[in-house]
Amino acid sequence: MRRNCAAFAALAILCAPVAASAQSARLDREIDELTQRVERLEGIRAVKKLQRAFGFYVDRGLWGEAADLFADDGTIEIGIDGVYVGKERIREYLKRLHGGQEGLIYGQLNEWVTLQPAISIADDGMSATARWRDLGMLGQYKQHAEWRDGIYENTYVKGADGIWRIRSLHLYVNFVTPYEKGWARLQPGEGLLRSDASKEFPPDRGPSDNYEPFPAVQLPPFRAPNPVTGKNVEGGQ
Repeated sequence: MRRNCAAFAALAILCAPVAASAQSARLDREIDELTQRVERLEGIRAVKKLQRAFGFYVDRGLWGEAADLFADDGTIEIGIDGVYVGKERIREYLKRLHGGQEGLIYGQLNEWVTLQPAISIADDGMSATARWRDLGMLGQYKQHAEWRDGIYENTYVKGADGIWRIRSLHLYVNFVTPYEKGWARLQPGEGLLRSDASKEFPPDRGPSDNYEPFPAVQLPPFRAPNPVTGKNVEGGQ
């Protein structure tokens, strides 16, 4: 009996480090998983903050503030105007697109309402994609007023300094239509035109996609997979 007790005690002593090691490994895994989850949530929050800041800055003609949200080699592409690369080019393009001065012109309406965020953080936590709905209320007091509809398909990057920035902002414009006329009376191709700003200040690259605006059905490609199936979403351009 004493021999059996001694054997069990010896076995318990030998197994204790193994059990403690297994428990420690399990706790390490849980800590890593929680850390990744927190970083992912912080990334989503940072991306939302970035995009909303862009909308508010552009709303009030703060072109420099808007451009500073981009990475050094960041890009912007709006409709068929082409691609502008780098903060200075983005700032100048935005300024020319909206009257050519710092701040809005008196009586100018420039509301970039950004809705429906669908954000996907990469597995390494260093980049993200996001799809947004654009609703624009545009115009000039007592002169003209327009609606704009479109979809953003954007990318974002987390820098070595831990700060998130816009890597690429791509607004697929579905239409820009006079307020009085509305989108129901648009003729094919009428709701999407190249801006005068892009003609006078040419882009670094041409449009990256072939556009089929309203009344055709335009489906901008999804960068992120289906969140339930994990499969790529087909049917985009």
